[in-house]
Amino acid sequence: EWVPVTKLGRLVREGKIDKLESIYLFSLPIKEFEIIDFFLGAALNDEVLKIMPVQKQTR
Repeated sequence: EWVPVTKLGRLVREGKIDKLESIYLFSLPIKEFEIIDFFLGAALNDEVLKIMPVQKQTR
C-alpha cells in the first residue's frame, strides 16, 4: 500500500490530479516513483534489446 510522502503524491492519491500530463504541464518535480506507477502501472514493462560486449578505451 502506497503512503504518499510529498504534496504531489497526496494530490495524485486523492484523485485531484488525474493525468500525468498535468504534472508535466506545470513542471512539477516527481520525487516518488509510485506516482508513475499510479498512472502507467500495467503499461510499463522491461525488455532487453541487445547485449553486446564493449571494450574500454583509455587515453
